[in-house]
Amino acid sequence: MRWIILRFLSFPKETPMLISDMKLNSRSSRSKFWAQCLGHTLSLGQKGMVDLMELLLSPTSKVLDKWFESNLLKGTLAGDAIIGSMMNINTPGSGYVLLHHIMGETDGDRNIWSHVEGGMGAVSLAICRAAKEAGVHIETDKEVLKVMVAESGRANGVLLADGTEVHSSVVLSNATPYKTFMELVPRDFLPVEFLCAIKHSDYSSGTTKINVAVDKLPQFPCFKINNTEVGPQHTATIHIGFESMEEIISACQDACNGIPSQRPVMEMTIPSSLDDTISPPGKHVISLFTQYTPYKPSNGSWDNAAYRESYAQRCFNLIEEHAPGFCSSVIGYDMLTPPDLEREIGLTGGNIFHGAMGLDSLFVMRPVKGWSNHKTPIKDLYLCGSGSHPGGGVMGAPGRNAARIVLQEFKNRY
Repeated sequence: MRWIILRFLSFPKETPMLISDMKLNSRSSRSKFWAQCLGHTLSLGQKGMVDLMELLLSPTSKVLDKWFESNLLKGTLAGDAIIGSMMNINTPGSGYVLLHHIMGETDGDRNIWSHVEGGMGAVSLAICRAAKEAGVHIETDKEVLKVMVAESGRANGVLLADGTEVHSSVVLSNATPYKTFMELVPRDFLPVEFLCAIKHSDYSSGTTKINVAVDKLPQFPCFKINNTEVGPQHTATIHIGFESMEEIISACQDACNGIPSQRPVMEMTIPSSLDDTISPPGKHVISLFTQYTPYKPSNGSWDNAAYRESYAQRCFNLIEEHAPGFCSSVIGYDMLTPPDLEREIGLTGGNIFHGAMGLDSLFVMRPVKGWSNHKTPIKDLYLCGSGSHPGGGVMGAPGRNAARIVLQEFKNRY
């Protein structure tokens, strides 16, 4: 029997942002922060502290084996531990990654994912409109060539690719830490130890995103409903290839051996089932989040059209096993492999989180040890993207935290 696993979605009235503030901007605030951390930890008691350490340090497989018996359920939940990574669910510390992906909420409900009406770009447009109303001037399609740094070691603006100099008393970068410091900032101003840590940060990613246009909704025989209209099975996240933890391990092992997964694991959503503004009547848009695909395959190249097509078809054929007729419904598709994500969106290594989400790259270690407070070795240059604390995900917390740090710096200065 073929299974599909559904996670139901809803439109948010408002989506609370997960905010984890690390106010490490002065010696007194650092002391206060660590005192609060110690107080919270001690309040857990001995058993609570041991349980917390077990969750943070254990592999996902161990955590799920302890709590659940069903292989189907464990496989479904394990998918949240490997999103956007090359991580195996047997990797120590992957238990936290599982927690990171399910601790958000929508309308007060935990672990609920939401579609944005008009597509994800609508979030950026909303932020843009609010900024402009506040008097912000925004330039797009302007490539930044480098961050300008004065002899004093302070950032004082950016140089654009067309030669234009944009001067500013503060510069915030939401590019990946690697791109910021290895490509945009003059290295003469960076400590050797810091530069080495940035250079050797983990940006590996096994994610390939495929956006598919179809002329009809997929029908899943296992759901025992044959209706061309939108049903609950279409407005959920559909997990394909997660029937057991062993399937995930096998898919990951293929990529570790240098080849795209023979049977990829996929999260499939149909945003047009909830939002009729993004597709013509009778047509639908399907989003496939697939893994694992190495950045540089050993058996081909993502630059080869036939090689790309073979992987896309492999994913479509797997869906066909669960939804007969899917392949014939495909009108067209757009595929973003790790190199595509790096080239087109600036995601180093194709990593959607601006860096691995392992314990060695989180909390006080993000982006690197000693620089988790959004400041950088360059005065007046700050990090505000997902490569800074608290990490990846569509939540806005890194930007909010960075903004608070900048505002506090201005308050102290003036």
